[in-house]
Parts: sequence; C-alpha cells; structure tokens
Amino acid sequence: MRLLEPPRLSPPTTTVRRSWLEGERADRAADGGSTELLKRAAADFERFVAERQGVLRLWGVPATVLWYVSGTQYLGELVIRHELTPALARTGGHIGYGIATPWRGRGHGTRILGAGLVECRRLGLSRVLLTCDADNTASRRAILANGGKPDGRVDGEDRFWIAIDRAAPGSGPL
Repeated sequence: MRLLEPPRLSPPTTTVRRSWLEGERADRAADGGSTELLKRAAADFERFVAERQGVLRLWGVPATVLWYVSGTQYLGELVIRHELTPALARTGGHIGYGIATPWRGRGHGTRILGAGLVECRRLGLSRVLLTCDADNTASRRAILANGGKPDGRVDGEDRFWIAIDRAAPGSGPL
C-alpha cells in the first residue's frame, strides 16, 4: 500500500472507519487477542470515535488518544498519559503506541513516537517515560531513535526516559 500524503497525528476521526476496522482485524488475527473492541467499533463507529476525543481519564490519569493517519488511512494509535501514577512510573510510562499490522516494519513506529513527543511538549511535559516488553526490538529501536535513554528493566519491561527539547522546531499544536 502506498500513502498519498505524509502521516500525521490526529484526534480520532470517523474518516478512517474502513481502514481502522481493517487494521484492528489484522491486529487481532496476528495476536489472537479479544475482538470486543472491534465489535463495539463496528457497531457504532461514530460513538466509538467520540468516546476517544478530548482529554480522557485512563489508568487513573488525564490522557489523550491520537491516531496516526494519512488521508482516510489509519496507521496506528498513540496515547499520552499526562501524569504518572506509582504503577505507571514502574511500567507503562507516559506514552503508549501501536502501529496497525499492515503498516509495521516501515518506520512508522519511530515517526509516530516522534510526533507524539511534539504533542507532549505542547502539553508541557519536559521528560517522558516509555516502557516496552524486553523482547520488543521494534519498539526499542523506535524509542532509542527518538532519544530514549535506558533506565533498567522492571517486571519484564525495559524503561527509557526521553528529555523533550522545548525549543525544538515543529512544537506547535496539531
């Protein structure tokens, strides 16, 4: 598949319905995970999208959900947790992201994380914690490529801190 425009972070949008559903189906086929989210989204995508917009309360903290899109093509999701609970400070961190199965292996993980760091800067975060499974080499590469500094391993997850340069170009709103 070829993208017609550069991918960007966007609030969840109904314009990517078809490709979001295709991506979620591919992800569940690849990992054997639950299809409950897919069923709920397929039944009422407008409501599904509306529930993900704005600042939400997830994991006990304010959080923002953003989708990585190119036109009507959904490529992945990034979640920014604005604060850390003690549990998130151990594993989970400030940022979680995933690339839809059909788009993996093309550098999108590195780019979605880079775009997410710009959004973190806009939210006023100066340093963010990311964690990934110890065997997730793709995520490890994306984090390191975005300036991640290793900070050990906790509960099978590698930890990384990224300092956010407040003066970097492109730090404006989405």
